[in-house]
Amino acid sequence: MLNLHLAQQGPVEAPAIDYPAIMPLVIVLGVACAGVLIEAFLPKHRRWTAQVALSLLAVAGAGVALALYIPDAPEHGTTTLSGTLAVDSPALFLWGTLLALSVAALLLIADRTVERGGAFVAEAGISPGTFQDKEQARTESMSTEVFPLTLFALGGMMAFTAANDLLTMFVALEVLSLPLYLMCGLARRRRLLSQEAAVKYFLLGAFASAIFLYGLALLYGYAGSVRLSDIANATAGTDRSDTLLFAGLGLLMVGLLFKASVGPFHAWTPDVYQGAPTPVTAFMAACTKVAAFGGMLRVLTVAFESTHWEWRGVLWGVAIVSMLIGAVLGLTQTDVKRMIAYSSVAHAGFLLIGTMALTDAGLSGTLFYLLAYGFTTLAAFGVISLVRDGSGEATHLSAWAGLAKRSPVLAAVFTFLLFALAGIPLTSGFVGKFVVFSAALSDGMAPLVVIGLVFSAVAAFFYLRVVVLMYFSKPADDGPTVSVPGTFTTAAITLGVVVTLLLGVAPTFALDWAGAGGFSITS
Repeated sequence: MLNLHLAQQGPVEAPAIDYPAIMPLVIVLGVACAGVLIEAFLPKHRRWTAQVALSLLAVAGAGVALALYIPDAPEHGTTTLSGTLAVDSPALFLWGTLLALSVAALLLIADRTVERGGAFVAEAGISPGTFQDKEQARTESMSTEVFPLTLFALGGMMAFTAANDLLTMFVALEVLSLPLYLMCGLARRRRLLSQEAAVKYFLLGAFASAIFLYGLALLYGYAGSVRLSDIANATAGTDRSDTLLFAGLGLLMVGLLFKASVGPFHAWTPDVYQGAPTPVTAFMAACTKVAAFGGMLRVLTVAFESTHWEWRGVLWGVAIVSMLIGAVLGLTQTDVKRMIAYSSVAHAGFLLIGTMALTDAGLSGTLFYLLAYGFTTLAAFGVISLVRDGSGEATHLSAWAGLAKRSPVLAAVFTFLLFALAGIPLTSGFVGKFVVFSAALSDGMAPLVVIGLVFSAVAAFFYLRVVVLMYFSKPADDGPTVSVPGTFTTAAITLGVVVTLLLGVAPTFALDWAGAGGFSITS
């Protein structure tokens, strides 16, 4: 009967696919699959070279495909794959940002000089200090499956920022999250802490994904569709009860705010940032925030702009709580990685201010802030990975006392990056906060901007505390050493510092690209 019914309907046409538009995404996910085959068939001693070369070529190829497509891209964007992906100006900017950040992240991940044998364990069952662990370090063997996992996560992030319906967004959310859960538990040092971080991230992430999916179901019940444009049409004129609408939006936002590490949905952030291998922390801190806020901008702008008076007040409170948690609890931290984690919670509050603006200035300012914050954070974690003692990375603040006397160059670089996170002029952080707060002022959020400025000043204290510790404290006799960075780590840190400086003194190009156009709202 089913075959007869299909025959009566005639041949089913395949959906039209705009391959040039989605080619960057196809390249990243295709090479990720190839990386899995390399793990299966290539001899172990040849995998590292092949995986590093293939991963960097994948990101470079995706960047070239993106650069070739942008000049011919439709002014108002295009939808493809049966309308599931919207490739518009914000998506192209976010894809470019993610690809650029992933280059630096892959360089940090691939380094085998700072941590002999790499930062990743080849076999999870090996205990630190045992014969097997020493043998792995001697042969410089590392867990090369981290490279295809990174590419899968990157592909999920790219799909997430361009998703035109909530179901595609959920699938992309899982594609980007599952590899990160695995990568967080692969640290060679502090193995139990790393595995604990992975379990915490997985359990809390599973709850957040379930909440996101429940919100998706409620919105489908309200609008009869999961497509963002259909939800927008339903909110613009309907006599249905708003209970499903706002309950669904609330649950949906909880999932997005969790992934963006916005307080009070940040509980995973300090533990995972501290326990995960530092290169993974860098990748996660920079790229996941870009993806999460990119998806949040699309959802709020395309689907819920007409109801912003109802939900904006709630997000005001969330932004204030996030800034409060990040700034105040950041003051109490004695671990550098946990301090940067709470810093990210405060920055998520600043980003949420720009996200709520729902204006062209708010969109471009938030996109610029994501670019600036990503490179600064990547470089900061690259620096953190170089300060080491006998047990591995020396992340306790007491170990950083007098660091400027041991390594003046490293201390100067870290000081510059901390100034950028604090928003000091002539850094990208200052420009990012300026454009976001300016957009919020123009949209009538002056009280929130004042609160943001106050918490910016509070957060600046714990950045400056580290600077004072490095320059004006006496180094301990048995203090940590500063590892000589390898080529990959040097390149990643240099890239982050240069971009942070350029976006601080000459931000015009990035601001113009971020403001090139809005989201596509076609069905």
